[in-house]
Amino acid sequence: MHITDIMRANSPTFSFEFFPPKTPEAAETLYQTIRDLESYMPHFVSVTYGAGGSTRDLTHHLVERIQHTTKLDPIPHLTCVCHNEEEIQPILLRYAKSAIGNILALGGDRPAGIAYDKSRESFQHAIDLVKFIRRFNESGAHPERRGFGIGVAGFPEGHPATPNRLVEMDYFKAKVDAGADYVVTQLFFDNRDFLDFRERCALRQIHVPIIAGIMPITSITGCKRMAELAGGTRFPATLLRALQHCQNNPEMVRRVGIQYALEQCHDLLDNDVAGIHFYTLNRSDATRIIFDSLGIPRHPNTPVSTV
Repeated sequence: MHITDIMRANSPTFSFEFFPPKTPEAAETLYQTIRDLESYMPHFVSVTYGAGGSTRDLTHHLVERIQHTTKLDPIPHLTCVCHNEEEIQPILLRYAKSAIGNILALGGDRPAGIAYDKSRESFQHAIDLVKFIRRFNESGAHPERRGFGIGVAGFPEGHPATPNRLVEMDYFKAKVDAGADYVVTQLFFDNRDFLDFRERCALRQIHVPIIAGIMPITSITGCKRMAELAGGTRFPATLLRALQHCQNNPEMVRRVGIQYALEQCHDLLDNDVAGIHFYTLNRSDATRIIFDSLGIPRHPNTPVSTV
């Protein structure tokens, strides 16, 4: 199903993000997470793509395994960096053959440690990838007559590569108008940033559903790593103060981070958010606690997956 169909029937949506495991141990952790979370029957799950497509085959394998062995609806990430049209076309055909209904089209992270010349890329920005997928849809190669539902990233705190916020919204509107059906935001810790972003989108006549990305902090190390990966992310003083008070107690740090994310979710739901997307880091405990605290019912009769 297209995300837009899912959201019309179920609002707000709840969803999870996974990343492809690189070791047998990490794979076992992920598959246990999937088993733990499957009974919540999220409306979809997304699977990330490494910098420069470095986990390309792992992503394909995980997406297809989820599609064929679970009740979950996987949405693969697809990125511009280090890809040309001749590489993207067979990926789209592969996903179409597996009846994958949606794709998240992203700019992607540059690969570390190798020479990289962006000017030689087929897709300079995510908008170029959106247009390419839209042309693929129009070709009729997908078994669903509409082709793939196309999602794009949103940045409530502002895109780190575009300091001019007025120009940034021009770029964002063009990306959505090129064929995006929905938006999933980068993580944020101040809901005012998300609500302001949503309002600015409305002012620019951007009316596709905007799904909020939430990542619970579960450790001080994870918090610092998050700050490195999500450039520009703001950590409100209230959150930092709470973490500082218990920084030498890992269990209390975890509780504080989960409680803060839970309060974010309650506030977002009170403000009619279209959906909440949880960045799980391939672990289920924090997400399960938040789901249970929000009162979202589980589906105990869901068949156990064979992943």
